[in-house]
Amino acid sequence: MVNILVSLMRVAQFSRSFVVAGYRRQGRPDEPPRGGQSSTMSLLTEIAVFLAAAVIAVPLFRRLGLGAILGYLAAGVAIGPWALGLSGDVEDVLHFGEIGVVFLLFIIGLELQPARLRAMRRTIFLPGALQVIGTSAVLAFAGRLLGLHWTAAVVVGLALSLSSTAFVLQMLAERRTLKSAHGRAAFGILLFQDIAVIPMIALMPFLAPGNAPGSPTEMALETGKVVIAVAGFIFGGRILLRHVFRIVAQARQSEVFTAAALLLVLGAAMLMDAVGVSMGLGAFIAGVLVADSEYRHQLEADIEPFKGLLLGLFFMAVGMRTNLGLLFSEPVTVFLLAAGLMVAKAAVIAGIGRLQRLRGAEAPRLGANLAQGGEFAFVLMGAAAGHAVLPRPLVDLLTLVVTVSMAATPAITALLERLLARSAEPPAFDEVEERDHEVIIAGFGRFGQVVARLLASRRIRFTALEANPTQVDFVRQYGNRIYYGDASNFELLRSAHIERARVFVLAVDDMETSMKIARVVRRHFPDLKLYARARNRHHAHRLMDLGCTAIVRETFLSSLWLGGEVLKGLGLDSEGAEEAKDLFRGHDEKTLARQYAIRNDREALIQSHLEAARELRELFEADAGKD
Repeated sequence: MVNILVSLMRVAQFSRSFVVAGYRRQGRPDEPPRGGQSSTMSLLTEIAVFLAAAVIAVPLFRRLGLGAILGYLAAGVAIGPWALGLSGDVEDVLHFGEIGVVFLLFIIGLELQPARLRAMRRTIFLPGALQVIGTSAVLAFAGRLLGLHWTAAVVVGLALSLSSTAFVLQMLAERRTLKSAHGRAAFGILLFQDIAVIPMIALMPFLAPGNAPGSPTEMALETGKVVIAVAGFIFGGRILLRHVFRIVAQARQSEVFTAAALLLVLGAAMLMDAVGVSMGLGAFIAGVLVADSEYRHQLEADIEPFKGLLLGLFFMAVGMRTNLGLLFSEPVTVFLLAAGLMVAKAAVIAGIGRLQRLRGAEAPRLGANLAQGGEFAFVLMGAAAGHAVLPRPLVDLLTLVVTVSMAATPAITALLERLLARSAEPPAFDEVEERDHEVIIAGFGRFGQVVARLLASRRIRFTALEANPTQVDFVRQYGNRIYYGDASNFELLRSAHIERARVFVLAVDDMETSMKIARVVRRHFPDLKLYARARNRHHAHRLMDLGCTAIVRETFLSSLWLGGEVLKGLGLDSEGAEEAKDLFRGHDEKTLARQYAIRNDREALIQSHLEAARELRELFEADAGKD
């Protein structure tokens, strides 16, 4: 963190002059830097203020389920002129924070590998294009009805059509719904929005008032200059970038590689800015150029800290600039606009979900999750205000509207889930068709599927039961026979003809669910062989209470195998590695059985672990002494 701050201080003056130069070329007034603020101590003080605000606000908002972006916005409001007034250079901070947006667009370019885009084209381009075009059209039409000029209405529609990638993905990940149907659809739409924002930002200078097209010759010269610059950068980048990074990597100095990564991003941004194109477009193209290179992951790792800090700084500057007075003077307008935005976006996106054949409640879930405005709305509206496409009062109002929509999203999605759970009947369990299968597998995740594939390779038929309907649908797409049902339900087990089975495989990953199923099976079918997956030693002891035929801790064998490979990598021969693995496994299994007798005595268990470690060392020392 200290290294990052020092680096930021060193590039601060360069970045400031870089941004100011861009503003001068775009015909916007430049504010001279204030003398007192240019000192190192003032810079350190300001950095400390921003870091303290972020460290307090962001974890608090994450804990409340509101996301990091709202945390940064709240931190900016707290230190801005509407609260504590600890920093008055809002414009300077905002201009510097825009470099974070440039870095973000570079990271987006890195993620857009051609092979990945081809594989995901059906879930990205069609639904994404429909969402952006459809939502922009609806919102632009609403803007015209509210009295906006058509140019302003189109820009507002484009800006508000974008949802928050970071906010939505974090929300889906916390709820473990990224792999659901609406989660995958949301990811595709968000990825398209991230791509679409590049031409949107590039469009802003051409919409500026007074930027009337010149003569055909002048237009051809300007267009030619841009095309030549972009084509030259792409052509030169494909030829030179990989060789340059190879030479830099051979120096084996991590800070030099980081400097090269920063130079690539800022250099590309400066080149595009010099020919009158968005800085973000240059960074995005640079990211795409190295997306398939062997240096992609290292570049992403080096840029990520700068991107995170500067992007957080950008959102804090937006928070500092947020006109909270509107929330008190025009609360009805703000909340009505926020509600209208969310309703319109949710309706359009849910309709697109239906077109994409999302079943049941998945389409409404998709609409609710993407109904808010996003971080790129701040960027786009800021650029529009800078080019005088949108008036500053309108941008202040819409910034507040987007913030309110983001804050309302978690509550709205939670309310939707509650309503859906209350109105929808739980899906009925499948009727099991098989009659004479010798094996029943409860839990058909990664663990259960490996067992099933091994049985299938020996033409041993089995009945698979899975309590997660999403997992059932997913597995069935690949032609596997699996039945939706709760294996702890005695009637379901009877319908699966468990009395005719010889083996029951308990492959459920949740510990309490696993124990519930094991108790039902042992109570009603005590003679059935029960093979169980255990999460850890404690789970294994609980399964041993029920007399399972065999128990395997889910990571033990794979970890043991990898440990053997490590020993080989350190120079031990294969025979010695196998002996070490056998010795360790035998000792661990004896220790597990011995600790079963004292499983409820914490002090005795701790002492047993210490004794087991000592015994294991003595065993290896004795084994080494025989050689």
